[in-house]
Order: sequence, then C-alpha cells, then structure tokens
Amino acid sequence: MKTEIQTLVAKGEMLPLMEEFYTIQGEGYHKGTAAYFVRIGGCDVGCHWCDVKESWNAELHPPTASEAIVNNAVRYSKTVVVTGGEPLTWDMGPLTTQFKEKGMQVHIETSGAYPLTGTWDWICLSPKKIKLPKAEIYKVANELKVIVYNKDDFRFAEEQAAKVGKDCILYLQPEWSKRDTVIPLIVDYVMQHPKWKVSLQTHKYLNIP
Repeated sequence: MKTEIQTLVAKGEMLPLMEEFYTIQGEGYHKGTAAYFVRIGGCDVGCHWCDVKESWNAELHPPTASEAIVNNAVRYSKTVVVTGGEPLTWDMGPLTTQFKEKGMQVHIETSGAYPLTGTWDWICLSPKKIKLPKAEIYKVANELKVIVYNKDDFRFAEEQAAKVGKDCILYLQPEWSKRDTVIPLIVDYVMQHPKWKVSLQTHKYLNIP
C-alpha cells in the first residue's frame, strides 16, 4: 500500500472496503428493515465460527474513499449499517460525519474490541470472549447481541449484560452451524429469563444476502 494511501486509511478518509450492498437487515432490533450494508475489511478478533473470515485480512480489500462509500449508499437507503470484519479497527469519524451530513441513519455492528469512533444512531454490540469490548462502549450500546455456540455462552451473556445500560436491548442469537442444537436451549433460557429476546439470522432463512 502506498504511503499516501496508508496515511488516508489511518485517518479514516479511506477504508478497506470488502463489499457494499442493499438488502434487508436480518438480525436484532432492526430486522426486516431495508438498509445499505458497508462491510469494512480487517479483524483480529478471530472467532472460529465467523461466517465472513474473508473479511479478516484488510490487505485483501481495496482502500476506498469514504466519500465514494457515502455517495453509493445514499442512492439506495436512508439507513446504513457499517459492519465487518471489525469496523472499529479504523477511525469511523470521517465516514459517519459524511453519512450524517446526508441525513442518514447510521448503525454499527461491532465487537467493541477497539475504541469507539464515529457518530452513531444505533450501536449493536456483539462481544466476543477472546477479545472483550472496551469499557466505554457498554453504556452507549443500544443492543447487546450475544452469539450462543455452547452452554457457557449463557454465562458469558449474563456477564456482559451486567455491564450495559438499563435501556440496552438484550439478544441471544444461535450460531448458525449450531442452530439445531442451541435454539431449544435459547428458547428455554429466554422463557426463564425474559429480559432476553431471541435473535435469528432471518436473512439466511429468507435466502437473501
């Protein structure tokens, strides 16, 4: 990567763009909502069950001007979801400032493993055991989404729920490859602990991106 491009990436004025597409949000509070997704490359959290491992290596994804990303998104939707990879690996300030200048509703899906940058209308925090969130993101998260792969994830979910604000919406979501095993466990758990809600990857059931 050329030095001048590296400098722009470091400032968040360019970002390693893996993909961008207009679709239906499939998970969490905003499921069923049309949104433009911006998937930023780069992640060192390394979840073994990640379904977008191709996003991990930022070097594989072309540095793209944040202005170009914004101009593409605004053609399709007033709601944009920034995801990854781990988008907070990068400075999200320039991207989100430009989105807000266009009147967009700006959402992020993040593990919280890096300092929070950018201006957000909705923060979905999906913490991972192997690289825990930074302390400051818990109090500003709008929803907490814990992926359930095995029974120990319920313990982890409660540990994480104790750190978020009182208005944060709590979700348990089955890891896709284990869904047949863990969905009955999640259903039972939510019925016994109704502060939690069930989140499903409805876009996969609907066979949409």
